[in-house]
Parts: sequence; C-alpha cells; structure tokens
Amino acid sequence: MDGKERYIGVAERRARLALRHRLTPSTLAETPEDVADSLVALHGSDPATVFLAVGARLADPAGTVDETARALYEDRTLLRMHGMRHTVFVFPADLTAVVHASTGLAVAARERASLVKDMAKAGAPDAVWLKEVEDATLAALTRRGQATAAELAEDEPRLREQWVYAAGKSYEGVHTLSTRLLRVLGVEGKVVRGRPLGGWTSSQLRWAVAPEHAELDVAEAQSALLRRWLTACGPATEADLKWWTGWRVTEVRRALAAIGAESVSLDEGVGYVAAGDLDPPADPAEPWAALLPALDPTAMGWQYRDWYLAPELRPALFDYSGNVGPTVWWNGRVVGSWAQRPDGEIVWRVLDRTDVGREAEAAIGEAAERLRGWVGATRVTPRFRTPVERELSV
Repeated sequence: MDGKERYIGVAERRARLALRHRLTPSTLAETPEDVADSLVALHGSDPATVFLAVGARLADPAGTVDETARALYEDRTLLRMHGMRHTVFVFPADLTAVVHASTGLAVAARERASLVKDMAKAGAPDAVWLKEVEDATLAALTRRGQATAAELAEDEPRLREQWVYAAGKSYEGVHTLSTRLLRVLGVEGKVVRGRPLGGWTSSQLRWAVAPEHAELDVAEAQSALLRRWLTACGPATEADLKWWTGWRVTEVRRALAAIGAESVSLDEGVGYVAAGDLDPPADPAEPWAALLPALDPTAMGWQYRDWYLAPELRPALFDYSGNVGPTVWWNGRVVGSWAQRPDGEIVWRVLDRTDVGREAEAAIGEAAERLRGWVGATRVTPRFRTPVERELSV
C-alpha cells in the first residue's frame, strides 16, 4: 500500500452491491436476461436457485417461472453450462464463448485425460473407441433435439458401459460411461443442459447440443470475463478473483493488467475495480430487503465476506462444504435465513438484529409475501441444506 489508493468502505460496497445486483426497489429488473446480465452468472447447481434468484430481482415476479423458462429453453438467451470452478452456472448467451475459453478449456482437458486414464486402468476400451461413442452420442442428440442420458443410450448402447475405478481402495466405485462422457462434453462446450423432466425445481435435466460459438483466445477471454465481473461486483481482492474464477493467480494478475483495473484500499487490503469505476454511486441505495435463495450469486460472490456477512452467522447459514443456504438481507448485509414449510408458508428468522428494527421487519415480511405469491403451490427444498434452514422448514 502506498497510501494513494482511494478507500472504499463497507457502506459504499454495500451500496454498490445493492444497486448493481438489482436489489433495491428502483433497480428491479424487467426480464430474466436483465438479471443474469447484471450478475454475470446465476448459480445452476440447484435448478431452483436460478428461478428464485431471478424472481427476487424482477419488478413483477408473477411471471418468473414462465419467463425464465422461455429464456432458458425457447429463446436460449440464457444457457446452463459448466463455468468457473467446474461449477454449473446459467450465463447470458453472449458470455458462453468467453466462459468456455477463459475457464472451460483447461478443465475440459483435465476431465478428458482423467476419463481416458480411468478407462485404461479398468481395462476398458481405448480413446479411439471413446471417440466413436462420442460422435454417435452427439449425432443422436442432434436428431432428438433434447434427451436424457437413458434416451441417448437407446440410440448408442455403449453409453451403458460400466467399469470399476479405484479397485481395492476404500473409495472403490462404478462409473457409467454416459455420466462421465456427458460431463466431459459439457465442460468442452459441446453440450448444455436442456429442459427438466419435471417442474422448475427438478434436478433431472435433459441434454442438448450446445449452440455454436466463436473460439476465443484464452487471455482475451479471461480479460473480458474479469472486466464484466468487476463491473458487476467490484471492488474485489486478488484472492476474491482467484477464488471466483478458479484461475491461477498469474492469470488473474495478467487479466487485471490487461483491462487496466484500478487498485483501491479495502478493509481487508488492496482491491480492484474496473477502469473508470472509482467514483461512488451517484445516488445512495434506498432501504431494501430481500430473500435470496441458497447459492445466490450475491451471497457467493466473494471469498472474503465479512463486509456483508458476520462471521458468527456462518455455522448456521452454510453447509459443511461451504454452500450458503437461503439468506435474508437488509440494506446490504445478511441478517438471517428463510425457508418454506410443507404447507407453503415462507418463514424467516433474523439472526443479527443490529440495526434491524420495525422498518426492516416490515420490509422483510413484504419480501416473504412477494416470494410466496409467485412460488404458489410449488415446494422448494434447497439441494444443500443448512442448519437454520432445516430448523425453519419443519
């Protein structure tokens, strides 16, 4: 630190978060595409999260399910695919080439090599045979439009091949080719997830051939993704960026230099904002409350979270793997959690009452009613359960 960096404090960071993540009454979005564009990516590991994250940010959430399904499955303006940290996200369509080149290629190479190596160890057929199965699978998927792994195996029976991995080890198991191969094809950008077999909360998703996209230079794609993310989520530290992208620190630093990111002073050290983004918000964020779902990209956006989430709340709000559960927000910080009971009631609990008075309680209650209004008869259980969510949902 040379003392020249502009200091951005907690209050300003919370205001930036609120305004750029479409969480204040005046910044609510019109369409799911607007939401995804503002957030860069929606966590897709739990299908319900995509819809809940969108609904929390729409000015009129009544059409959340239909409009998000339209964007995902009809217009294909949003695509569910593997991205940062080998995690499934939903991206704006114009970002898919950037994500694939910046984060997918390296993961894809490792995944294919791992698959071929595991097959060889188990005495399974070689890479040439694997390529034949791959080509037949993609051809079948093209004919069908969308299909499950079981449906594809009807056209290409070799997808049902199984082999034992880690034989003799405590973690010995059985791999089915369809599971491993489709995952490889996913990170390689050849297939994406399609319509669910059930409703919008279903985790049983069909596969579809990925739309064609340009092959970009890796360094240029990394710069493009980092610029987009800093614009939406900056400031952030180098550690935050390394964690969110899953890149090596050298890649993060190269991209920061390439986009001319500007350094700032944060409570936890040196941070960065996009070029030209040093000025504070022109207007302060008005008071706001939100009920955000498990794995929401706002709650999961940074590795260092003390500026919006008190450390003492983490044991109640996160599972053992570090996945955040449903969160209650008041004016830029997490103050509690929420859940849905079997009868459909949305219940919530404030865990941190600092500055949470009558106004906050009323706003949180309105957000809960708003959520129940568009969720309707659907019952939502997070894929990753947390202690307080389990307790509230009974």
